[in-house]
Amino acid sequence: MKNKKKIIHYSVLAGILLLATFLRVYNIDNAPPGIYPDEANNGTNAYDAMVSGDYQWFYPDNNGREGLYINMIGISFKLFNVSMLTLKLPSIFFGILTVLGVYLLCRELFRKKPHLALIASYLTAVSFWAINFSRIGFRAIMLPAILTFTFYFLFRGLRTFDPIKKNYHHLYNFAIAGLIFGLGMHSYIAFRIAPLILIMTLIALLITYRHFLKNYWHGILLFMIFSFLSAAPMLWTFHTHPELVNSRSGSISILSEEVNEGDLFGTLAETVMLSLAKFNFYGDPNWRHGYPPYPTLELITGIAFLFGIIYSFILFCKSCRTIKKERHSGISSPINTFVVQTLLLSWFFIMLIPEFMTREGLPHALRSIGALPVVYIFAALTFDFILTKAKERSAQTHAITLALILITLFYVGLFNTIKYHIFWAQHPKVAFSFNKDLTDIGRYVQILPSEQTKYVVTGSLTRLPILLLNEQTDNLIFLYDHELDQIDHTQNFIVLIGNNDKYLATVLTEQDPDLIVTTHDRANSHFYEVHKK
Repeated sequence: MKNKKKIIHYSVLAGILLLATFLRVYNIDNAPPGIYPDEANNGTNAYDAMVSGDYQWFYPDNNGREGLYINMIGISFKLFNVSMLTLKLPSIFFGILTVLGVYLLCRELFRKKPHLALIASYLTAVSFWAINFSRIGFRAIMLPAILTFTFYFLFRGLRTFDPIKKNYHHLYNFAIAGLIFGLGMHSYIAFRIAPLILIMTLIALLITYRHFLKNYWHGILLFMIFSFLSAAPMLWTFHTHPELVNSRSGSISILSEEVNEGDLFGTLAETVMLSLAKFNFYGDPNWRHGYPPYPTLELITGIAFLFGIIYSFILFCKSCRTIKKERHSGISSPINTFVVQTLLLSWFFIMLIPEFMTREGLPHALRSIGALPVVYIFAALTFDFILTKAKERSAQTHAITLALILITLFYVGLFNTIKYHIFWAQHPKVAFSFNKDLTDIGRYVQILPSEQTKYVVTGSLTRLPILLLNEQTDNLIFLYDHELDQIDHTQNFIVLIGNNDKYLATVLTEQDPDLIVTTHDRANSHFYEVHKK
């Protein structure tokens, strides 16, 4: 009977991971409908690194970006060639990894509630928030996976290492946790606040476990050593180039008087309110990050999240009152309710700080992405609470409640899938936000004769999606709008112009009466071709 339950349990997990993979890979060429210039910048850097072999720890252009994600794109290009899929492959990988990480972490934190881990991983798998950033070529998607696996191995080490038996072979969990945590320095700028979660968790462990440092110093030391080794290349880069540390955040931080307009606390109150409101009331206004004005979480998950975080806070307060009773002698595992809830609550609020401390574009689902795993763990706590209460009443009540929860979860998955793949992906504002016209131009260039001279009039950043799709295309020339006089009218040429610059087509036809303009209409976008009659 026990083996049968295990088979069912892991079959469900496998199904969740397959579903997560499908939702992140399906129709990747068209949803999102275009390659945003920031994504293309990552891709062109990756392509250059692949060709030259010069992979960097930090890429300074476009306000500076940590190099690990870009280098992974480069490897993806090298293995499978340049395509929409290979550009997004690292995001897809980390998105799926986050689903698995949420499951493993919940299994570790809630050992007696394996169903909670399945619910949390399922909610992550079908989440619009998680699906969306798993399909965009932004490095931020690495952060949830890094945090979940860090704390999974850290808490696994706390559980499996016995200071009395001195089973030192289990200390490898601390080394792996440190190695993964150090990789966070190579991921996304918001990670730099993550050490505060470790500090809060350590304080909780010191409070509830009498001889924690004495018994677990080996694990702590291993974690610190491997974290440092893993983070060292980026730390050294920042040491030798300190200007890179604040290459982006300085211009949007609320600590700047230009940003807070002399009212720091008023601005902070505003950013905190907007950040928290995005989960249930008013979401990210950027169409690349969500489906405005709808909140980040759909109704059911949103309600479950609210109840779950309140329930977590109640459990935390109750455990505070019993700390003396729970204070261990140093023999048993240091993992207890106080420590677990401290981890979850501190993780949530600390990973919102990058959003709290900026004012640009709030609410901002991307800057707060580090809180994503714990949001769905809170939601799963609600479903677990309902199931537990139903089981206490009767077996029949539990069975009916379980059936209703399964139907509800199916609805949540179906709702988010339709929301993303049908309504969001096909919305004209999404096409505009991802500069779909640039991607359409890039694809059109691919089918043009190689001997034909192809001029593309666009800016330095907006040309990158076109360049990425045509790195090896012959006779492709990029011009700025003030360089139209460089066009050689004696050649067999065409000029391609994005939908925001139609006036340039008019300028060209006025200069040369032999030129005509053709409009290329695509789904939710269009661009212009100027060519001879």
